Amino acid sequence: MNDLRITLIQSIQHWHDPRANRNHFGEKIRCVGASDLVVLPEMFTTGFTMDASMAEDWQGGHTVTLEWMKDMAAAQNIHLCGSIAVREAGKRYNRLLWVQPDGQWFHYDKRHLFSMAGETDNYEAGNEKLIVEIQGWKVRPLICYDLRFPVWSRNRLTEGLAEYDLLLYTANWPVPRIEAWKTLLHARAIENACYAAGLNRVGTDGNGMEYSGDSCICDYKGQTLVHSTEDTLLSYTLAYPPLVEYRLKFPVLKDADDFTQP
Repeated sequence: MNDLRITLIQSIQHWHDPRANRNHFGEKIRCVGASDLVVLPEMFTTGFTMDASMAEDWQGGHTVTLEWMKDMAAAQNIHLCGSIAVREAGKRYNRLLWVQPDGQWFHYDKRHLFSMAGETDNYEAGNEKLIVEIQGWKVRPLICYDLRFPVWSRNRLTEGLAEYDLLLYTANWPVPRIEAWKTLLHARAIENACYAAGLNRVGTDGNGMEYSGDSCICDYKGQTLVHSTEDTLLSYTLAYPPLVEYRLKFPVLKDADDFTQP
């Protein structure tokens, strides 16, 4: 199994300006260098907005930003993911897009909508999980508020093998609740016996909310591998053999409660 090089682009976002954000993150992506997976923030083209006019029309999987992501993934030979607001069949979704360098793509609609900010009034919740394979690694991407709900992210064994190896969150998680972000990310890694990576933004959005970043990659024991509060490219190379060894020596997943996910 090859190592997996992951890069989290922790940066500002231009409020309600998709073109400026695509240009901004495009420059960042071109500075990444060698990496397998590059992650962009939640609603990276607009900031975390409830403005319905900011949603891109989803026409059979064709949107301006998805096409841009395909171009960037192909040009840089990376897997690229991040969420945007889309409109499909009269409904709006906070939709994570995962694009491969060969142009193939997948999507995940945020399941847990942040009702306190009105997200439940403006977007539809998803109900299908996504697990993507990259270089033999299985990755489970989720969005922001999903982090607070462990049932949805529960790792399971199928014929003795874990469903995924890396739990990935992209977010706009503000300063007033940042301790929960830091604590829960480590908890999700520990309870699911997996690596976990969480990308948050920095700066201030159009609603006056401040963001400290605090993006982090941690291992299956909850140990921090890399962390930052700066506007930066946060990269780390994950090794697979230590994860396998840990799961063999401490097979916690086989003792997990059995339950049915919604």
